[in-house]
Amino acid sequence: MSSKIKKKWLGFLLVALSILTVFSTPFQEFASLPDEVRLFEGSVKNINLSMPVSGSVTTTDPDIVGINGTSKKETNLKFNSPVTINSKQTGQSKIELKVGNVPIKTMSVNVLKDLKVYPGGQSIGVQLQTAGVLVVGHHLVDDGTNKVSPGEAAKIQVGDMILKINGMYINDIEEVGKLVQEAGEKNKPLSLLLARGEGKIEVELTPALDAKDKAYRMGLYIRDSAAGVGTLTFYDPESKKYGALGHVISDIDTGKPIVVGDGHIVQSQVTSIEKGQNGAPGEKFAIFKDERKKLGNIVKNSPFGIFGTMDTYPDNNMVKEPIPIALTEEVKEGPAEILTVVDGQKVEKFDIEIVNVIQQQFPATKGMIIKVTDPDLLKKTGGIVQGMSGSPIIQNGKLVGAVTHVFVNDPTSGYGLFIEWMLKDAGVNIENKKGLKAS
Repeated sequence: MSSKIKKKWLGFLLVALSILTVFSTPFQEFASLPDEVRLFEGSVKNINLSMPVSGSVTTTDPDIVGINGTSKKETNLKFNSPVTINSKQTGQSKIELKVGNVPIKTMSVNVLKDLKVYPGGQSIGVQLQTAGVLVVGHHLVDDGTNKVSPGEAAKIQVGDMILKINGMYINDIEEVGKLVQEAGEKNKPLSLLLARGEGKIEVELTPALDAKDKAYRMGLYIRDSAAGVGTLTFYDPESKKYGALGHVISDIDTGKPIVVGDGHIVQSQVTSIEKGQNGAPGEKFAIFKDERKKLGNIVKNSPFGIFGTMDTYPDNNMVKEPIPIALTEEVKEGPAEILTVVDGQKVEKFDIEIVNVIQQQFPATKGMIIKVTDPDLLKKTGGIVQGMSGSPIIQNGKLVGAVTHVFVNDPTSGYGLFIEWMLKDAGVNIENKKGLKAS
C-alpha cells in the first residue's frame, strides 16, 4: 500500500475517532458542564462525567464549598462516579477539575442565602392610581364657531402623561378640570409638563370654551386610574414584599404600561367563570371584597407584574408554611401544579405540565410553556383564563414561576415566567454579592 493511500486511510480513521469522541457520553457530559454553579446554602449538586479516569477537584474555599462531603481543599477521586458539590455557607468559591496536573475545567460556585416564600393563588383586586393623568384620546370642542381640539393643536399625543400643570403636580382629573376652567376664565394658556416615552417635554395649551356646556375644555380624553382582578404569586415574610399578576398592567385604550403613582390590592371573590375556547380566551368574573381592608400597596408595575409590600399574608391561603424557590436553571420539563381560585375565595391546587423550558440568563418574560392537564380545571375553565395570571407554579415542592398568558388558539396552554425574575423586580435579593475569598 502506497504512503499516499496510508495517509488517506489514517485521515479517515482520525475523523472517525473524532466523531465518536464528540458524540460519546463522557464528552457530551463534559461539554455541558456550566461555567457557573448556583446553590442555596445547605443544598448539593451532582456532576456526572462518566470519564474512566482518576483525577482531583480543588476548591478555593472549603469553608464555602465541599467536595463529596469532605472539607479538604483538594479531593482525589474517579471521574466515572458523580462529583458532589456541598454548599456550606453563603459566599463564592471556585472549583477546578484536574486529570493529573492538567486542569480540564474551572467553575465558579455561588452559594446563595436560603430563601423561602409563601406561594399565593388568592384572587386579588387591583386599584391603581397613575403618576399624573394619562392622555387616551382627542376630542373636538364646539365653541359656537369652530370645532377645535386645543390638545391636538398643542401636539399632545395619545399615551402622553400629564405630570404638571402650571408647575403643580397633578394627581387626579378633578384637579385638571379646576385648573383648565381657571385658565379659560382668565384667558391664559396652561403650561403642561408631559412624560413621553423616556423623556419629558413642555407644551402650552389654550383651553376652548364649550358653547353648549359653558365650560372650558382641553380637547383631551384623560384617565387617572385603573382597576381589575388577578392572582397573588408570592409573599416574602422577611421583607414583607409581594408579587402578583406576572405581567404589566397596560391602559386599555393606549396599550401602554401605566406608570404607578399610588395604588393598593384588596381581596376579591370569584363569582363566575366564562370558559375559554379556541380563538376566545375565557375570563374570571370577580368582585372586590371589603375594599376598606387593603392587603398591600402597589409601588411598581413592570413586565413581570405588580409589586409592593403587605403587612400580613392573606388568611385564605392553602400553603401554611413558606416553601423554597427554584432558580431558573432548576426548572425542568415535566409535571407541576398551579394554585388559583375558581370559586369564591377558595385557593385550590391543579395539575399542569411544563412542556418547554427556555433557559434565560437575563430577565425576560415567557420562560416556560405550560399545559393544563387537570380534568377538574379543564371542566371548570377550559384551561387558562384571564384573571388567572399570576397563579404560582410549583414543581417538586418549589415555587418555580407564575402563569402569565394564555394561547388564544389553545386555551389549555400558555406561558409562564420564572419566579427569579419576579423576585428581582420585587426587590427581594437572592444573589450573593460577596467577592471571592483569597485562597
